[in-house]
Amino acid sequence: MLELLGEANAAALVGLIGGLALGLAARIGRFCTLGAIEDVLYSSDDRRMRMWALAIGTAVIGTHLAMGAGWLDGSETAYLDRRWNPMATIIGGLLFGYGMALSGNCGYGALARLGGGDLRSFVIVLVMGLSAYVVMSGPLAHARVWLFPVETDVATPQGFSQLAESHWGLSPAVVGGAIGAAILVAGLWSARMRRSPGHILWGIVVGLAIFSGWAGTAWIAHTGFEAEPIETHTFAAPLGDTIFYLMTASGNTLSFSVGSVAGVLIGACLGSYSKGHFRWEACEDPRELKRQILGATLMGPGAILAVGCSVGQGLSAFSVLAYSAPLAFLAIFAGAAFGLRQLISGFAPAE
Repeated sequence: MLELLGEANAAALVGLIGGLALGLAARIGRFCTLGAIEDVLYSSDDRRMRMWALAIGTAVIGTHLAMGAGWLDGSETAYLDRRWNPMATIIGGLLFGYGMALSGNCGYGALARLGGGDLRSFVIVLVMGLSAYVVMSGPLAHARVWLFPVETDVATPQGFSQLAESHWGLSPAVVGGAIGAAILVAGLWSARMRRSPGHILWGIVVGLAIFSGWAGTAWIAHTGFEAEPIETHTFAAPLGDTIFYLMTASGNTLSFSVGSVAGVLIGACLGSYSKGHFRWEACEDPRELKRQILGATLMGPGAILAVGCSVGQGLSAFSVLAYSAPLAFLAIFAGAAFGLRQLISGFAPAE
């Protein structure tokens, strides 16, 4: 397969397949970060948040079984190969969550809505991808590194399963299996959730999509001869990667990121058509567009500082049990809750 496709194209294919599943989950299963937060805060329906728990639990179990079997080295992933900076995680998570509320979507959600014909999301995708690159490798990259130095030569564990293995000799499969199972039980604890097979199915599908990225790119990295990174789905820098590829394809190669973004768009389009929901939409209110552009501008840098967006930290980093994942998730939730309160109630005092 690698001889036929080449490592870069094979990685793009892995990203495309997982992205298709994520796009379908967004449009058919209504898997959405901001939607889950809104449901919990304003509609007393926690099923979409429990979907998130099922996705995390599934991804943790699959990823740690692969780690325990020696198929995947967690220390080679972006979430465990550098020293965790809690301050960057908090600031980045808050910025991302607040920007997500202003935009009405995260990067993944914007791609899913764009696949359903929402042209407002096209603006969000472009601005978020560009603003992420500005901080990652553009004019503000030096300021980011100066404020939040990145240390990649670390000998101490940067994840919970790494800690358990180094201190107590526990296999990642045991630690990840136990923690993942506990998260799955928590997600299914509600009787209402157990009566919602659709929520259960699509939550598990999302978790398997995250695992497929790790498994596929690890196989390519260890089987091929080129230095392909081991990665899985996240939607901040990959938006910028895709924009860059579209401008430089004749002198550039495909990548997992480009395949992942394309997969979500195609999956969301197919899901929208299957449900009869596809329709072209545009922004009629300049104030709404201004708010969405501001939100997208905040989400890009926020995701770079936090080393991941709501999917990157909320699912992918969780799947390797990185220290950063729970704190990033809480920061994103807090930033989104603050932004939603501003939009809905305008900070009016409670009566």
